[in-house]
Parts: sequence; C-alpha cells; structure tokens
Amino acid sequence: MGSESQKGTFMKIYLANPRGFCAGVDRAIDIVDLSLKKYGAPIYVRHEIVHSRHVVNSLRHKGAVFVEELNEVPEGSVVIFSAHGVAKGVWEEANRRRLHVIDATCPLVIKVHNEVNRDYTQGYDLILIGHAGHPEVIGTLGQVPDKFHLVSSVEDVEQLHVETTTNLSYVTQTTLSVDECRDIVGALHRRFPHIKGPHQEDICYATQNRQNAVKELSKLVDVILVIGSPNSSNSNRLRELGEHCGINSYLIDSAADINPAWLKDVNAIGITAGASAPEVLVEEVVAYLKTYGAGEVEDLTVIEEDVEFLLPKELITIDPASKSVAAPTR
Repeated sequence: MGSESQKGTFMKIYLANPRGFCAGVDRAIDIVDLSLKKYGAPIYVRHEIVHSRHVVNSLRHKGAVFVEELNEVPEGSVVIFSAHGVAKGVWEEANRRRLHVIDATCPLVIKVHNEVNRDYTQGYDLILIGHAGHPEVIGTLGQVPDKFHLVSSVEDVEQLHVETTTNLSYVTQTTLSVDECRDIVGALHRRFPHIKGPHQEDICYATQNRQNAVKELSKLVDVILVIGSPNSSNSNRLRELGEHCGINSYLIDSAADINPAWLKDVNAIGITAGASAPEVLVEEVVAYLKTYGAGEVEDLTVIEEDVEFLLPKELITIDPASKSVAAPTR
C-alpha cells in the first residue's frame, strides 16, 4: 500500500509512536539497576524481568542473575520478582526461605490481582482471558486456590463448564489483542448474561496504544517490522495485528533478523517495537534499512504517553544516574 509517489524512489520509513518501553517496563528495569547499586551483585531475578533478550543480557552483564525458580536462590538473598507478577505460592516460598523480595510487578498487573482476590472473597467463580503458560497468566491464576477458569478463544468460552452462572466474573491478561479480547468478552456476555467484568479494561494503556499505532501504520506501508523477543506476548500481538490488517508483518529481535527478501519492491516500511524493546534496537533497524536504500524517516504519532509508575520505597532515594539500555522516544 505504499503511495504512488514513492515508486522508483527511496524506501520511506514510518516509525510508530508510541513504541517500545512502557511505564511498567521502565520501572522494572530501574528496580534491577537501583537494587544492584544499593545491594551490589549478585541480585537474583525470578524469570526474565521483562521479555527482551537485549534487556536481560544487559542486566546480566551488570550482575543480575536470572533464575526460573526460587530454589536456585541462596537463602537470605535479594530477589526481584519480574514485571509479570507471581502466584501467592511464590511469595510464601520466599518468606519461608527468608529472601529479601523486591517486587517489580507492573502496577497494572497488581490491579488485576486485586480484582481477582476481591471477587473470590465475595464468592465469585472467576474466568481469566489469557494465553496458557504465559508468566502473567500463571501469576494471576495463582492468586486463588480454586474456582478459576482460563479461556483463550471464543471456542473456549463455548465449551466452558462452570458451577454457577450467576456469581461469575472475568479479568484479562494485560497484553492481549484488544480486538481479540473484545470478541471473547462478547462471547462471555452472550453465554453468561449476568457475568461481571472489571470496572476498567484490564488490557494496559501501552498495549492498546501500540496496537492502535500499528493500525495507522498499516494504512501507509507495505511491510511492518515489529521489534521484540519471540516470548513477548504484546510483540506477538502487534505482528498478528499487522497481518490482520493485510500487511506482511515480521517479528524480529534485532536488525540481524531482517531477511533482505522482505524488502523487495517495498516503497514504505513501518517499524514498531513491543513494550519491552529498547529504542536502541529501533535505531539499529533504521540504520540497517538505510543500507538497503531507505531514505526519509517519519514519526507517525497516534498519542503521546506520559505515564510513570512509582518505584518501591526502599529504592526511591537512590540516584538512578545510569540506565542499562537506551530510553524510548516518547
């Protein structure tokens, strides 16, 4: 869909804005950085702090040790819980082993956990819309011991068996496709007319904004490159959305993943980045594309983001002078 005026000239680059780091990711990375300054290496981090190979490798180089389970952490050590949140059982194990926990769970995920605990206490059966196996989903399901059902599609809703159709509520994973989630919520309301949902949408502002930016990109470009790691849920949703809009879309971890064949006969190319991808990767992709004849670079701004989340109290007084990775353009 590149414009006619660009044919026979340099390939034009459109940069989606907003893209890259969200407030929850910024906060999580700062928590690891500041914890290293305050307590020194090693600092243990349960699971990847955010789903970005670049960020994880950068923090590992500084002295962060990434583990999957707490039994890999020496008793009494400092451990950080990732932005995705954890089940209550993980907190209990940390307390048993006298670990010093610093919680980097995104405040928007904590909001979902609070909704789950409130509704469970009030006697509701619960439904989580999300993708099985994702760390955020595991953490949310682990907030309560029972009466929790996971659905990932309209078909799952149609096949769902629940004990009650009156006291029923749902929450969602924060990084879903807005459009896909809307379809599943619609199916829940059709099947269970009295189901209760959250007061505000659980899908986070950054996920919605980045998806809206991809929809706008798709009106202008022939190809979309989504910068993000393969295990990043929100990055995968961006690639799927680009395809849904009829544009060839590719998920790349860095410029090294670009296949030159994707650029053949392309007049305009769009670039976006998942919420865990640093801006330095965007800059590298732009530089790479310029070696293949890309010329003008234009920001396509859908909305300006100015959200910030507070750090844990024990880290607020530390000077965050140096960052591990480049900050995003906002």
